Amino acid sequence: MSAPSPADAPPAMSGPTRPSPCIILIGMAGAGKSTVGEALARTLGWAFMDSDHLIEAVYAARLQDVTDALGKSAFLDVESSVVSAIKANRTVIATGGSVVYREQTMRHLASLGPLVYLDVPFTVVEERIARNPQRGLAIAPGQTLRDIFQEREELYTRYATLRCPAADKNPQQCVNWIVQQLPAEVTMPDRP
Repeated sequence: MSAPSPADAPPAMSGPTRPSPCIILIGMAGAGKSTVGEALARTLGWAFMDSDHLIEAVYAARLQDVTDALGKSAFLDVESSVVSAIKANRTVIATGGSVVYREQTMRHLASLGPLVYLDVPFTVVEERIARNPQRGLAIAPGQTLRDIFQEREELYTRYATLRCPAADKNPQQCVNWIVQQLPAEVTMPDRP
């Protein structure tokens, strides 16, 4: 039997005629971006992407090993490069907590869709990170978790389209809040 020719192949799907927005989750490590992001993507019937996993795929290593090997500044440059290359439609994107340190990266993410800040207090972040200390944290020598929480909180607030008070919400309640707060043209864009 001969191999099928290109003429025998089914027609390829075309992309959307106009870009469909993504929803980008920002916030501290331990805020619940991946968990909420996966639930939000399921609810909307969208794709889900975790930018930390993209970095792990580039380096074929755990995120903590990448941050340890590169140091904070070089890691932030790598993160910026990887995240700024994302081209997606109808995708919920969970970002690493340190993504807010590079303005050009935040401009790129904002061009993809609204930025939702999952806002949780320091005590919640501290407790969740203590349960998973190998989660991959971009932290300079001598910095504390509280230091980076305080410096990032201002950046999250600056870049956020929406600020979801997530401390007293479970993941599905965060999803419901986000869907209710965003305009319908974001959560239900024209299908391709």
